[in-house]
Amino acid sequence: MNTTSNPAPLTPSVGWNVVHLFVRSAGDAIDRMAVAQAAASAEEAGCQVIFAAIVGHKADACVMALGEDLWELRRLQTALVAAGLEVVESYVSLTEVSEYAKGVPEAMLEARLHPTLPPEGMRAFCFYPMSKRRGDAHNWYALPYDERKSLMMEHGRSGREFHGRILQVVTGSTGLDDWEWGVTLFGVRPDDVKECVYTMRFDEASTLYAEFGPFYTGMVGSVDEVLGAVTR
Repeated sequence: MNTTSNPAPLTPSVGWNVVHLFVRSAGDAIDRMAVAQAAASAEEAGCQVIFAAIVGHKADACVMALGEDLWELRRLQTALVAAGLEVVESYVSLTEVSEYAKGVPEAMLEARLHPTLPPEGMRAFCFYPMSKRRGDAHNWYALPYDERKSLMMEHGRSGREFHGRILQVVTGSTGLDDWEWGVTLFGVRPDDVKECVYTMRFDEASTLYAEFGPFYTGMVGSVDEVLGAVTR
């Protein structure tokens, strides 16, 4: 008899928990129905689950999940592994509102804390982690707040040039994972993602103070579409 009881939910005081699971297929060992059921169970528990087929050698697919209860994200991970997916990389973070967002309309703040994903019509997918530099010559955290805010406002204006072509989801991971933020981009086309990242790297906030981790690129799709692309 299974006597295991579910632990009390573990929720952030603001926003949602987020996990990116980068997985590799084991071919015929994947139980597609079990993967679909794992996602459905997480969604029934209040999570959002996004599947993306990853192009390149780093992973076969990404399963991005957002939810209030961290235990539900862990249950999803366990169920996906049981269904035959191997987690080869992961990223843990939280939705957040930037400290520089004072005065931003409430609707925009709500969209950052509780986004609705994936955005319609944006199937190009990219994820990368990043941190702010703490070097001897350029140390982001040694700058006065007003200067940091000004640089981030400039950075935000560059990003808004891509409205309708890119949706950027920036999640905080200081103390939770190896980098300080995770950046997830949803684009209409792959070159929208490329142009957005290229353009924003010329902002001083990036040019002098940003460090980037590995990039994962792919396409958002249904469970069947993604598993059909990554399994034999």
